[in-house]
Amino acid sequence: MLLVVDVGNSNIVLGIYRDQELIAHWRLATNVKQTCDEYGMMLLQLMQHSDLDSKQVDGSIISCVVPPLLQSFEAMVRIYFNVRPLVVGPGIKTGMPILYDNPREVGADRIVNAVAAYERFKRALIVVDFGTATTLDAISERGEYLGGAICPGITISMEALFLKASKLPRVELTKPKRVIGRNTVNSIQSGILYGYAGLVDRLIERMSQEMDGSPVVIATGGLAERISIEATRIEHTDNMLTLEGLRVIFERNP
Repeated sequence: MLLVVDVGNSNIVLGIYRDQELIAHWRLATNVKQTCDEYGMMLLQLMQHSDLDSKQVDGSIISCVVPPLLQSFEAMVRIYFNVRPLVVGPGIKTGMPILYDNPREVGADRIVNAVAAYERFKRALIVVDFGTATTLDAISERGEYLGGAICPGITISMEALFLKASKLPRVELTKPKRVIGRNTVNSIQSGILYGYAGLVDRLIERMSQEMDGSPVVIATGGLAERISIEATRIEHTDNMLTLEGLRVIFERNP
């Protein structure tokens, strides 16, 4: 079995593959104070709850955008699974040329998503990831990573609004009945939900104009389904896109 680990700024997503099938996955809060032993014990308990034998894990790959946690997760995989993990970074074979001015600047999660999306569609793409930051990444018809755009994430924006505007309350992101809110809570919900849908649609439109052909648009991340309902340019959603990309990259690095 293959253990795939995506360490993000807000959440850590872990998955277990048997061959090419994702048979289990879990989401944990990112906490730089947690030790490799704490994460290891949590993962063992999650696997036990899913009736999975940790001794059957014979491979692992890690994508990490939180440097303080990379060493912890590498140690966790070695200690608790007796496996040396593959880490997405410089020198790893992704099968995707990176046309960024400085390829080392591109977050590992963005490349992993791009690899997974291109493996699935084999055509020009825009990948929208609703994570701690909202990112849009462009992939050419030939499978080249072209670059993209980075925006403040939805959760970050909502927290900033609450912290910096003392009279505005913290609200749940649900769809209001009207775009024109008739109370403060509905007004915030409208601004965030429809505002981000419009932001994403406009960026997709402008990026598409700079690309050859008509790119397929796929969204991933915790809020992908919620925003995709309102964003007219998003065609597909896949919350497991990053895990699938990790599996593909692992297979390209025997």
